[in-house]
Amino acid sequence: MDDITAFIRRLPKAELHLHLEGTITPATLVELSTRHDAQPFTLAEAEELYQFTDFTEFINAFKAVTRRLISPEDYELAAWRMMQALAAQGVVHAEVYISVGVVYLWRNHDPACFEPIFEGLERARERGQRELGLSLYWIFDAVRHFTVDEAERVFRKAAELRQSYPSIIGIGLGGDERVAGSEPFRRLYARAQMAGLRLTNHAGETTGPEAIWEALSIGSERIGHALSAIQDSALLQELKARRAPLELNPTSNVRTGVCPSFAAHPLRRYFDAGLLVTVNSDDPAFFGSDVANEYLLAHTEQGFSQNELRQLAANSFLASFLPESEKNSWLAKFPPLE
Repeated sequence: MDDITAFIRRLPKAELHLHLEGTITPATLVELSTRHDAQPFTLAEAEELYQFTDFTEFINAFKAVTRRLISPEDYELAAWRMMQALAAQGVVHAEVYISVGVVYLWRNHDPACFEPIFEGLERARERGQRELGLSLYWIFDAVRHFTVDEAERVFRKAAELRQSYPSIIGIGLGGDERVAGSEPFRRLYARAQMAGLRLTNHAGETTGPEAIWEALSIGSERIGHALSAIQDSALLQELKARRAPLELNPTSNVRTGVCPSFAAHPLRRYFDAGLLVTVNSDDPAFFGSDVANEYLLAHTEQGFSQNELRQLAANSFLASFLPESEKNSWLAKFPPLE
């Protein structure tokens, strides 16, 4: 292990944009397929599924993997392996999206089906806290290209379960922005906020800066991807003035074809402009890059120094939904950027 890789591994980090389903490796997919399919995937077939060239093909692959998550035990397995991988990278806190909208649609629209699944997720989370020292929050993702009514059921379930499970920290809108923007969900975001849920939103990944303005207008606290913000100087100023956290995912954007290369990603320009940027992996099993590797690529492809990498790690706690006391405890480990 070279010096910079070891340095990154030692940095305490929070990962804030990570989809549980996107952490399932081809080997784990084969294991799930063996449980549920009459003709299970071979490893070669599973690996082939993870090869895609654009965003639409990625969405289709993501669906194929998610269809093999059926039982609470499946979700528990996926969550535990995700937490093991995070701990191995020096991640000490994660805020993880679960595609609850997908669960509802593929389980005969029965909201009651989700509680046993969530109990499986919680068993893994508690084990990770106990054995790995890794804290974790859940974010319920409604998946924007489903209906508003479907999103309402997801957000209502988040508010309901949060009373028993404080690990449910917020709600979000992932999925295909080209199908649905943020405005139709304005009322739901207001109600979620009143219920004490934090508000995240994928915006500006496959769409222009107007989608980010729209996401901000409905109350979104953190913006996922925000790739197109670079096209709008007024938006950059607004994001800076608000100290709005950005959950950036450079390799994800390259692999889905919305950014030509890591070097071309606006991460460096956002950072230099004083925006509150964080670096995340999104769907590491699909994109072949975990969060530690994203830090490494920031160094090798965009010239981030060790001090600047340290600031990125500090930003991950600043942007998190942790209580202020816990944020401050972690931030005390980071000296100011020189």
